Amino acid sequence: MEVLYNIFIKDGGWLTILNGLRVTVEISALSLLFGTVLGALLCFMRVGKITPLKIFAQVYISIVRGSPVLMLLMLLFYGVLARVGVPPVAVAVITFSLHTAAHVAELLRAALSALDRGQVEAARTLGFSKWQAFKLVTLPQIIRIAKPVYQSTVINLIQWTSVVGYVTITDLTRVINNIASRTMQPLITITGGMVIYLAISWLVHWIFKLTDKRR
Repeated sequence: MEVLYNIFIKDGGWLTILNGLRVTVEISALSLLFGTVLGALLCFMRVGKITPLKIFAQVYISIVRGSPVLMLLMLLFYGVLARVGVPPVAVAVITFSLHTAAHVAELLRAALSALDRGQVEAARTLGFSKWQAFKLVTLPQIIRIAKPVYQSTVINLIQWTSVVGYVTITDLTRVINNIASRTMQPLITITGGMVIYLAISWLVHWIFKLTDKRR
């Protein structure tokens, strides 16, 4: 118990961990929001009939999904945005938004491909407008089909943010690493950090299960 006290309580260790956790959650939440919106737009471009936009979306998704997120983060920070004074947290949000968007666009496209087009045609035959058919027939099924993969994307995003320490951001992972170096107790400290990340993942899982019950 004394070891745990020295690691997580003494000298305000738990406050430092909470601050790092706040940074991790902040980056993850903003990246998820912007990435989902951008991903939906990319999906619309990808399945649309405007050839230049379709090609752009295909190329973007292929490049970003095939690139390590850490390399993308370092490229944007050290190669582009840091030079013009963009704060590191903002660079991280931009990076993970772009990366998440590529994955969201592809999972939405897959969900669209799995739909039964006959249902939309039947709705149109019954007098539904295009918007009504999309809102009442297409959208609910897209959400149902894409939801499990989207849940995994959310958890993966939280895990991806553990690399932001490479661009001077003091997130949860960097705080844990700093405490491990200071206390010379890497096994216990890093295990504690893993428990926190697991708790976040279980919280995300619980939220998705809660939405299933409400539905």
